[in-house]
Amino acid sequence: MSVPDVRDLYQEVVLEHGRHPRHAGKPDAYDFSSRGENPMCGDRVEVFFSCGPDGRIVDPRFDARGCAISIASADLMAETVAGLDPDEARRTFARFCEMAHTGAYSDGDARMELLRPLAGVHEYPSRVKCATLPWHALMAAIEGRGVATSE
Repeated sequence: MSVPDVRDLYQEVVLEHGRHPRHAGKPDAYDFSSRGENPMCGDRVEVFFSCGPDGRIVDPRFDARGCAISIASADLMAETVAGLDPDEARRTFARFCEMAHTGAYSDGDARMELLRPLAGVHEYPSRVKCATLPWHALMAAIEGRGVATSE
């Protein structure tokens, strides 16, 4: 597949998750939540999850209003962090932020491969905050803060 074909495929993945998120909606019960807002563009997200008996993230969900990148990122984040313990989620957050800022990603890492469609946001610095907002909200929830701060 050529580079333009891959970009088109990734753009379609982002649009699909933005239009039809699989993990959207507030769950009936959850242990942790946090919200984040980007006042510059109007993106808002609230993340929710429970922890299993082993401390791993269970049923991550989100409620969001915003652009396709923000919603797609929240949806892909929920898919990616399900089953992780908080330390694994923190490491995934760090790798995702690095990818969002540089476009670099880890080949062979199945979790990062799910997030690869968002690697292109590094080409649009104003969109990096759209992609990272749900992740900052997740980190705030893990750390027991009710509100996320964006970078």
